Amino acid sequence: MMSSNTASSSSGNAGSADSSANRRTSKRPKYSRFTQQELPACKPILTPKWVITVFLLVSIVFIPIGVASLFASRDVVEIVDRYETECIPPANRTNKVGFIQSSADKTCNRTIKVTKRMKQPIYIYYQLDNFYQNHRRYVKSRSDSQLKDPKSASDTSACDPEGTLNGTVPIVPCGLIAWSLFNDSYSFSRNNNETLTVNKKEISWKSDRDHKFGKAVFPKNFQNGTLIGGASLNESIPLSEQEDLIVWMRTAALPTFRKLYGKIETDLNPNDEVRVILENNYNTYSFNGKKKLVLSTTSWLGGKNDFLGIAYLTVGGLCFFLALLFTVVYLVKPRRLGDPSYLSWNRNPGGR
Repeated sequence: MMSSNTASSSSGNAGSADSSANRRTSKRPKYSRFTQQELPACKPILTPKWVITVFLLVSIVFIPIGVASLFASRDVVEIVDRYETECIPPANRTNKVGFIQSSADKTCNRTIKVTKRMKQPIYIYYQLDNFYQNHRRYVKSRSDSQLKDPKSASDTSACDPEGTLNGTVPIVPCGLIAWSLFNDSYSFSRNNNETLTVNKKEISWKSDRDHKFGKAVFPKNFQNGTLIGGASLNESIPLSEQEDLIVWMRTAALPTFRKLYGKIETDLNPNDEVRVILENNYNTYSFNGKKKLVLSTTSWLGGKNDFLGIAYLTVGGLCFFLALLFTVVYLVKPRRLGDPSYLSWNRNPGGR
């Protein structure tokens, strides 16, 4: 009896051990080549011939692109006229801030000489230096909902200190960005007898006109305070058609920037004299800013910018130099791939 009990208990213990082992086995993940990282993989070996070929291909592609980019940039004709000091009368240059804030006549005549043929359209930009449109408080001082929805005219919570007039009536558009709208104006004539018309249509992004500025939103109480920041707006024109404002409201990332003022849709010939009658109203003198008028053509690459071409040429030239260097090293001192004699313990058998 005792032996049978012992046998039964032993068989019971063995059964429980097998069941626990089965439970442990059941928790193991199912075998697959993916989980065991046994899938076929590409493991390229960078031989000297491959490295030299890759560097040569990069140089062959990059150098022509760089040359084409430089030629495209050199084809752009650009005229820059800095005028913030020249448009202040000599007697007032010791107090420029006082002059710009006064009610004196600020009309200024400038003459620009065309050196190369400029094909239409000729883009007119104003350039400001030392103007930090990327300042955090300045960038946040606007109401996007107010700009596109007439029902949100009272949403001026983010527009301080230019949110309301006398603390009660909302300003549309509100905020420091709109309040500081650029207000210098330009008119052009050629050789003192032909007026050059400036086209100010479609100078802003179409997405901004269609989605960010409402067709039923009109300016209200704008620039009616005691301190005037910049240009005023026509209250009978919706914000979606106020393209100078739309261009200005797309803030710049750098303290030196250009913004599109308009387009001249007439060719200019060499030796033409373009007379510019400008109103020097914008106050950049309080922060030592600079103002420039820019006339520029474009190419398939855009405006005048040598950086892209120089960058492509630099990378292409560097790759070509490395390809030549590796070729010389490979020819002068060739090395068999996977040669074990280069291992440290084979080069120094007696040491470690």
